[in-house]
Amino acid sequence: MKKLSDCTVLIVDDTEANIDILVDALENDYELSVAIDGASALENIEIEKPDIILLDIMMPGMSGYEVCSILKKDRATAEIPVIFLTAMTDVDSKTKGFEVGAVDYITKPFEIMEVKARVQTHLSLRMARLELSMQNEILEEKVFMRTRELSLTQETTIEALACLAEYRDPTTGGHIKRTRNYVKVIAEGLRKLPKYADILTDEVINQFYQSAPLHDIGKIGIRDEILLKPGKLTPEEYEEMKNHAQIGYNALRTASHRLGENSFLRYAMEFSRYHQEKWDGSGYPDHLSGEDIPLAGRIMALADVYDALISRRPYKPPFTHEVALAIISEERGRHFDPEIADVFLEANEKFRQIALKFADEDADLLASADTCAG
Repeated sequence: MKKLSDCTVLIVDDTEANIDILVDALENDYELSVAIDGASALENIEIEKPDIILLDIMMPGMSGYEVCSILKKDRATAEIPVIFLTAMTDVDSKTKGFEVGAVDYITKPFEIMEVKARVQTHLSLRMARLELSMQNEILEEKVFMRTRELSLTQETTIEALACLAEYRDPTTGGHIKRTRNYVKVIAEGLRKLPKYADILTDEVINQFYQSAPLHDIGKIGIRDEILLKPGKLTPEEYEEMKNHAQIGYNALRTASHRLGENSFLRYAMEFSRYHQEKWDGSGYPDHLSGEDIPLAGRIMALADVYDALISRRPYKPPFTHEVALAIISEERGRHFDPEIADVFLEANEKFRQIALKFADEDADLLASADTCAG
């Protein structure tokens, strides 16, 4: 912290005798600067900002009131304390001084001990405020760095968990990248609707984007002969496959309990449990319908189905973007939330571009998507 003895006091007075008195009183304690009128004072301040200003009120040309007003309107000088020097003792004059931003008055003729005391008091206050401001900046920087660490930890944790699912199912990698981007496009589109404007904040959309890769984490609990079966599942096998929604939710819920109610896994849990629910109530595992299905689940339902349609699966070839568009349009209000389907239909080209960008290397999704582009 800056020492008081290193502080600069700017004395502004048009009377040489007054300047001499103030210089004699303060020169052994502080660095001093002198100006004889308002204009030269402002020039001095522009070159080097003082720590405090002793400012005469009645001066030729620009008055002390005017100088102080100019200083307080400039962010660079607004915090410099100004003590008025004046022979005026009436209440109106003092009130006007405080209104334009002065912190104190020193009356003429000067009392040396009073001058020393007032200057020291206000410089000490200024140094304390500067120290507090510096400490606040340090604290804010620490909070920022800690927040970044926590955010990175969350992202890393989610990526690690998502990789587990990818190792079990080789087709999951591109699917994860594509669906998280689909989810972001849908959320940004929904935010334009008044009912979602306050819900889908930047923070929530980012959490959607970060958490979306965990929607299929429950597939870790599905047997290989079902998960990797090169063909259509039997009804019994399909029933077992359906358990992945509950398995993923249970695993994430266990972790979330340790982190508290506002855990970053909150949306991951919703993606996992509810992405297979349908708007008309015919989905699983809870057979919810309409807006009883959490928003994250309704969004992922469409993102997941679109990607499944345009991707090769053991039981089907990839559909073109155009065919997927027609199927989702037909399922609006049945499988999908109508508003989410409308957002998809309006932004469908963005989906196609995402599919092209994150196409699986060993799949012909890129070719199928390109086909519809022509």
